[in-house]
Amino acid sequence: MAEKKGAEEIFKEFKEHSISEFFRKNRQMLGYAGKVRSLTTVIHEYVTNTLDACEEAGILPEVSVKIKSTGEERYLVIIKDNGPGIPKKIVGKALANVLSGTKFHRYMQQRGQQGIGAAGCTLFSQITTGKHIHVKSGTGKEAYECDLGISIKDNKPVIENLVELGKDSVKGVVIEAEFGGVKYENGDHGVYEYLKRTALVNPHISIKLIDPDGKDFVFPRSVNEMPKRPKQIQPHPLGIESSDLLDFAHITESQKLSSFLVEAFARVTPNKVNELRELLPKMDFAKSPRELTWDEAQELVNAFKKIKWIAPDMDSLSTIGEKQIEAAIKNILNPEFQAVVERKPKVFRGGIPFVVEIGIAYGGNAGKVTDSGPSGNILRFANKVPLLFDGGTCAITESVRGLQWKRYNIDDFEKSPISILVSVSSVYIPYAGVGKQSVAQEEEIIEEVRLAVMDALRILQRYLSGVRNRTTAETKYKTIMRYVSQLSADLGELTGMKSDAIEASLKSLIDGKYKKLFEDEKAAAQAEEEAAAAEEKTAKEEEE
Repeated sequence: MAEKKGAEEIFKEFKEHSISEFFRKNRQMLGYAGKVRSLTTVIHEYVTNTLDACEEAGILPEVSVKIKSTGEERYLVIIKDNGPGIPKKIVGKALANVLSGTKFHRYMQQRGQQGIGAAGCTLFSQITTGKHIHVKSGTGKEAYECDLGISIKDNKPVIENLVELGKDSVKGVVIEAEFGGVKYENGDHGVYEYLKRTALVNPHISIKLIDPDGKDFVFPRSVNEMPKRPKQIQPHPLGIESSDLLDFAHITESQKLSSFLVEAFARVTPNKVNELRELLPKMDFAKSPRELTWDEAQELVNAFKKIKWIAPDMDSLSTIGEKQIEAAIKNILNPEFQAVVERKPKVFRGGIPFVVEIGIAYGGNAGKVTDSGPSGNILRFANKVPLLFDGGTCAITESVRGLQWKRYNIDDFEKSPISILVSVSSVYIPYAGVGKQSVAQEEEIIEEVRLAVMDALRILQRYLSGVRNRTTAETKYKTIMRYVSQLSADLGELTGMKSDAIEASLKSLIDGKYKKLFEDEKAAAQAEEEAAAAEEKTAKEEEE
């Protein structure tokens, strides 16, 4: 018979653990699952931080990544950027304090969201090699270097060997970190592919990679313009839950509930507050927002859903842009044909704004190269960050795979030289996991991606139809011309006429017929493009 235990004995081992301890045991949740993926995740975290910092500082980003083998499944990563640098007083929090950062609390589009990435790299280095990372940084006002680790039990940064440097000796950030249990390889999920795709949707960045074999790869800057900076906006009332409302209410400086609603949330005006008063006649809008109860917060959230609101402000979003996508596709994939589509902004889950952009590349270096020939390739991006893993559960993959490809003159996507770039930009990307490699299957996002890809495929369809018609006509023309000389000689013998004259007449007749055919085909294709453009314009006007 099992021995019975009392509550005190059961709970005597009850302990509180830090977030660093949790992620040490659950590192796969941060993307450190698999040897190749783990190394790519390290590069991903550092490069996204560089991009966000450079863009916020108005600096065209330059990144150098060097990876050196230091043993079996062990690599030293040296990453250097030209960004604004990290002030000495916050370097510990920035790179060695999990859930600490400048992004989580701001309502605007950013690549990072949780404040885990760079600190997660420091933690991963520490638990796989026992080593701290080495950091050099210069802000223009100060420069320093130090070794940096994490006190895992209390999630606090450990700074050692801090040395002051000449303020002009280093610009930006240089990080040297060693990682164990990782692997470098060239493939769809490796560092090279990640950086290539980063350059594709961030054409303003210049990237240099030195791989473990000492080979240099350069992804040059395609455009010299900085992308539009997203602006921080107030949350939209439709995206608010009761707990959010209470959190805002308890820290506001507003004296009245009515003024708090106007000041704390986007699209809330005094007239909207009057509408809320009509819906909630028993609620005191003159009282302090700090006195708001849970039940009252729920009543307000339910009332929000009954009011007609203006859509969220889209200044919080920064898309790649049609010209930038075209330039990047041409620069990196050099396709035979390309098309770009940007949809109008939409919202999901009650008010969170998002925008879908699509780029299609056909021929050239588009698609994937396999042993059996070319294959279609889906390039997934969220807030300009490549998503290389967990594609099977991603809303983007779900949208693209479900299309009827034969309707667009593509017999089999898996056997076609085609790349489809799908970019989703949002204030809040609903990732399916903490590793941030898959977009959750929100219905609004799936539908919008599907419609955007269909728009782009219709453009490709017109091109492929024209190519096939011309190819068929040219094949017929060449086949007929192949027999003209023999036919002219035979007719000359039968009629007594000169075969040269007959041949000249036949060639003139055939040239005339096919010249008209090519001209008619070109005119028809042009008319079809104009009709499609007019139809698209009408659809947009109707939407507006």
